[in-house]
Formats: sequence, structure tokens, C-alpha cells
Amino acid sequence: MPELPEVEVTRRSFAERIRGARVQSVRMGKPLRWPLGVPPQALVGRVIQAVRRRGKYLLVDLDEGVLLLHLGMSGRLLFVPSAPPVGPHDHFDLTTDRGVLRLHDPRRFGAVVWARGEGAEPARKLLAGLGAEPLDEGFDAAAFHAALKKRHAPIKQVLLAGDVVVGVGNIYASEALFMARIRPTVRADRLSRERADRLHAAVRAVLARAVERGGTTLRDFANAMGETGHFQLDVAVYGRAGQACVVCATPIRLLRQGQRSTFFCPVCQRS
Repeated sequence: MPELPEVEVTRRSFAERIRGARVQSVRMGKPLRWPLGVPPQALVGRVIQAVRRRGKYLLVDLDEGVLLLHLGMSGRLLFVPSAPPVGPHDHFDLTTDRGVLRLHDPRRFGAVVWARGEGAEPARKLLAGLGAEPLDEGFDAAAFHAALKKRHAPIKQVLLAGDVVVGVGNIYASEALFMARIRPTVRADRLSRERADRLHAAVRAVLARAVERGGTTLRDFANAMGETGHFQLDVAVYGRAGQACVVCATPIRLLRQGQRSTFFCPVCQRS
């Protein structure tokens, strides 16, 4: 599933190229997770002001309203000068005078939704429960620790939930916990301020590095230019069960948490 780094990498790959473009036509394919919320023809003539990100949502600001795009489990965006032939998994084309933005989504868990503004429905409902943005300056270590103190679930599960901090997906949660030397099963409310500070710094460092490396491509992720990511080459624990820890050479272990695979070093992450 595309997580925060992949969504941010995607945004950066086309945001400046599409800014100022005027919508010429909209093509809708098979139904996605939610309806567009407005007749496609209503978007024709709108001018794209900017492309932002909130959590795993891309927000395409128009001169009237905003489009929220979510890549779901397997979706990706392509921005090209002219649209190639439509395939069976191409479910949305936004044709502008600067190129075509296409959503390719084999599993159709993605979404394209229009709202009058970020504070209007359905945008408000979709964005209301999202936690702090980990790469923003406003991601405060003290507030992070205070939020963890209210959660009794294992720290890995809390990171994945997205209501304390957004975008720390399965790969990045495992990597951040390893960097912070915290066992994935420890309860969030039992983390001291010192350990929470280490985790706060690790989350920022891991996600920033993933963005720098173009995201993680395990199967089919590519940005809007068709370029794959390389963070998978930097992982210390994820997907390395049985292999030697890069720090202490102890075999990396695998456990299941909430139907998700968790990778950790039993020595470096003793507690």
C-alpha cells in the first residue's frame, strides 16, 4: 500500500507541472471506493491552483473546490503529456492543457472525491481523524509523548492507526522502532519521555530518508513520472527475518501484529 513517503514522492513528481493547468475533460472508469460527488462535466474549465498532501490524501486545489485523491491499496498516478490507451485498471483521467493525470488502480480501493473546500463534506469527514504530520515542524515531541500516554495498545499498532501521527505505515513503523531501539510490542503508554523522543526523531528520520530515496518499491509503486523508489535497499529489519541484524548480527525475528508482519531485532530492541 502506498504510504506517506510514496504519496509525497508522487505529489512532488507532478505538482509543479500541473499547477496553473486548466481542466479540459474528465473521464470516469469503473466505480472507485466513493463517488466523485459532482458531475464530471462540472470540473471542466476549473484551474488547478496547487497540489498538497494531508496524510495519504493528495489535495488538488481548484479555483473552485478541491479534489481529494487516495491511492488505496495498489493505486498510482501517472501524469503524461497525452493519455495512452485506456487499460482495464485506469479509472480516472483528468485531462488538462498541460497533460493528463491518470489514476491506475487494479484493486479499486482508491478514490477521487470533490468537495467545496477542505472544511466541507466529505473532505472534512475524511481528514478529521488524521494525526500530526510527521515531516512538519508542528510535529512536537512533547505532544507526541502526551498522545502516546493515552494509548494502551502496542506501540507498533498505535503508529499504524494514524490518529497520533499519520503516514507511518508497516515498513516505516518497523524501521523507526528499530532505529529508536524500542520493541514493537511494548505498550505505548509505558514509553518514557526519553524513549518517546527517540521514536519521534526516528519517525522523522525514516520518513525523510524514504522520501529522499523516492519511496519504497516492493512490487509496483512508481511516481507520476514512472520512476520507482529505492528505500527498500536501505531497510534494516523489514523483510529480513532470519538475516543478521546490521548492528549486532542477531537474526531478525518476525511476528504478527493485527494481521501485519512486524520485523525486529530481539537484542537491539530488547524492551
